[in-house]
Parts: sequence; C-alpha cells; structure tokens
Amino acid sequence: MSDIASAKTLTFRPGSSEAGQRLDRYLHAQMPAHSRAQIQEWIRDSRVLVSGTSSKPAYVLRGDERIEVRPAERPPLRAEPEAIPIEVLYEDDDVIAINKPAGMVVHVGAGVRGGTMVNALLHRFARLSDAGGELRPGIVHRLDRHTSGVLLVARNNVAHRHLARQFASREVEKVYLALAHGRFKEPHGVIDKPIARDPSKRIRMTARLGYGRSAWTEYRVLRQSDKFSFLEVRIGTGRTHQIRAHLAGIGHPVAGDRLYGAAAKIEGRPPLHRYFLHAHRVTFTQPSTERRVTVEAPLPRDLEQWMQPLL
Repeated sequence: MSDIASAKTLTFRPGSSEAGQRLDRYLHAQMPAHSRAQIQEWIRDSRVLVSGTSSKPAYVLRGDERIEVRPAERPPLRAEPEAIPIEVLYEDDDVIAINKPAGMVVHVGAGVRGGTMVNALLHRFARLSDAGGELRPGIVHRLDRHTSGVLLVARNNVAHRHLARQFASREVEKVYLALAHGRFKEPHGVIDKPIARDPSKRIRMTARLGYGRSAWTEYRVLRQSDKFSFLEVRIGTGRTHQIRAHLAGIGHPVAGDRLYGAAAKIEGRPPLHRYFLHAHRVTFTQPSTERRVTVEAPLPRDLEQWMQPLL
C-alpha cells in the first residue's frame, strides 16, 4: 500500500507478500510511469530511504519496511550544442553531408541526452531546419547507432521538405558496404520481403513472417571467401534494420551483428565492437539547383583492416 506523505514525498509499506523482492523492482512496480533506471538513480542519490536509511537498488525487502521516495524529475529533454568533432563531406546553402562515425546516436531521445550527431551539428552550424521538431534539427533520415557513413542534414525548412519528399518517393539512391557471413551462390540478387517487428524479441526486426512493411534490398558480391562475402547493397526502401534483417533472413547475417545471429567471435580476428555496415554513397537532388549530387564516405580504415585477412 502507499500514501502521499507530502507534495514531494511518497511513502510505501511493503507487506509480507513483497518480502524477497529487490528494492528497485518493487518500486518500479509501484511507480510504473518511471523507468527502473530512473528509480535506481534515485536510490543511489539517497532520494529513497528504507526505514530512514539510504540503501542500494539490490536491497532485498523483508516486508516490514517504511520506504520514503522523493522523486526527482529529469530536466526537460532538449538538443544542446556540444563541441564534438564531425567530418563534413559536402556542404552548400541547403544541405550538409556528414560522415557519421559508428557508435554515435543521431539525435537525443529516451535514454540518450547528449553526445549525439545533433549536439555536434548545433555546435558546428548555428542554424538548421526545424521541420523535424526541436529534438531533431536538420535530421531528414537516420542511420543506426553502429552504422557509419553518409548522413544528409537540411539547413532550412524548404530543403528539409524537398529532401523528405525525395526519401519518401525513393529518389534518393543509397548504397551501403557490408560484410556478411557465408558464401553467396549467386553474385547478384534482390531480397523483396516485408519486414515486421519480431514477436519473440521486440528490439529486432524480421523478414521471415511473410507480412509487414514492404522492403526491397539489392546486393552485389564484390569479393568473397568460403566464410565471408563483401557486398555492395542498395536499398529501395528505408525500413528499420532493413539490410540487417534482410541478410539475416537469407542466412547471411552482417558480421558483428549478434542481434541478428552473427557469431560473437571470429577465429584469428580481434573482437568487432560494431556490425560491419557502412553507408557508402548517397545521391540526391539538390533542393535549389535541381542537380544530382553524389556524396561518398570511404570504408573506415578499421573495417578495411579487420576484413582483409578474411577474404
């Protein structure tokens, strides 16, 4: 049971039925609107007292305690400039193309409050489009956290809408480089299978259900060995995890992509702390001049060196 001790303090009194539960799990069940991570932070900051004493998230309840909680709301989420180095591949009055490094999140959001590409862009470029909302200034499309390569950014709202239409109508050409497990029987192929959320693991997508959002991926083998294939991949749609889900769906997961079934270790090679997927080339129509522009980001040197002994 619980009662509000004051406008700022909540009091909980677990009973014998809650004995044996962890403190953080118990409080999360009582306050489901707050994440468990946030509750753990309150416990570490001594905003949670168990019978008048600070405790730890893993504290095991006896079932006769008085628990006082002083919730602390996080500051409003907003995109702030940060002095983070970024590599500019192309720039004009309407569009910026960035070479996004692997490991960098594109914009702030749940669980990510800084260190993003948006934070770096706001520091480097004072003004970006706001058509995508205040948390995503300039962002027209995204790359997964561990995917490197070309990312287009709109400098004004007219350019943003123009680019967004191009992505929606599939006029933007997107070419990736990927290292996949296994040897392909054919040097070229197309995967035309819908993609849906995997019901058994919600953080993963799948192309094995026969339903979902339409998705089209074309691959061409650049070189291969018995165990690995280096691919050029073109996508006609931009579904979540599209290349990763499509290649895994035909038995060729991207190297390093453990979420989609790739091996955790490769004999003779050091750990790959990302998956081997790189946005190599993007071609778009410049919003003001209507000319076609192609921007390329070379394969990162660490990926090239990691791959060489395998092919």
